[in-house]
Amino acid sequence: SLMLAKAKEEWEQEIVDKQSEKERYLSERITPLHTSGLSLSQLQDLCRELHEKVEIVDEERYDIEAKCNHNTREIKDLKIKVLDLRGKFKRPPLRRVRVSADAMLRALLGSKHKVSMDLRANLKSVKKEDTEKERPVEVGDWRKNVEAMSGMEGRKKMFDAAKSPTGQ
Repeated sequence: SLMLAKAKEEWEQEIVDKQSEKERYLSERITPLHTSGLSLSQLQDLCRELHEKVEIVDEERYDIEAKCNHNTREIKDLKIKVLDLRGKFKRPPLRRVRVSADAMLRALLGSKHKVSMDLRANLKSVKKEDTEKERPVEVGDWRKNVEAMSGMEGRKKMFDAAKSPTGQ
């Protein structure tokens, strides 16, 4: 809370300093006008002088504004260039690479790797004859199966229609 109070005091002091600096600057730049007791021609001359000063200040403001706009455009262009340079490179999609165990060990260990490793040696072997004996094959009339399987008449008609162009 002490730090917050100190920060608040400094902030208020900064606001007061800025206001006093603004008043001092304006008092230096702007002289007070004395229009009382002037004739019509003197008032017209004073207005002409004020218009000339306003035109000069307006030209300076326009020049400064043009420079500022030019600088902001240049900054935007440079930011776009930086983003283009940074964002052009996309990561390529990763591909699966098939490497044998020997090649992998050679890559990891370098020239130290001399033992070849056969990973398939310890796999259990399965005979194909055993799998064929387990599954008995029944050969029957396929037409009976189709007629039995077709529960709807539309399917049977479609099957019959497909059969007739072949000439059977």
